[in-house]
Amino acid sequence: MISESGEQLGIMSAREALKLAQEAELDLVKIAPMAKPPVCKIIDYGKFRYEQSRKEKEARKKQKTVDVKEVRLSPNIDTNDLNTKVNNAKKFIQKGNKVKVTLRFRGREMAHMQQSKHILDDFAELLKDIAVVEKPAKLEGRSMSMVLTEKR
Repeated sequence: MISESGEQLGIMSAREALKLAQEAELDLVKIAPMAKPPVCKIIDYGKFRYEQSRKEKEARKKQKTVDVKEVRLSPNIDTNDLNTKVNNAKKFIQKGNKVKVTLRFRGREMAHMQQSKHILDDFAELLKDIAVVEKPAKLEGRSMSMVLTEKR
């Protein structure tokens, strides 16, 4: 049992604690219900809930969300097109997002999947100064993809 001023009142029955809270015209709140014995405090419950919500809101404000942006390539991509895609990926990474680079295969391109892996390797090589490969190139159905993240 803890009083409204923060001093410890020791272990007591629930009735006694409730009586003390009513005398102070405040609420009896279980702060740590899982502890043995449970820890209770005499406080204004409305004020307590308000403080809790403020702390949660502050914690959410400090969180940073990381989005995964996707850049799609094809096996017969030309160098200028590849450079454009690299520049787009560079912008995404500099903003703090992860980039998923996907190489899509269609029709007869499916026969030459392994020869096209070098395109993803070149892409990672062009971005090696600002990005690292988080997930290496992996074949998933009709596409091969890898994930790049910002260098720490």
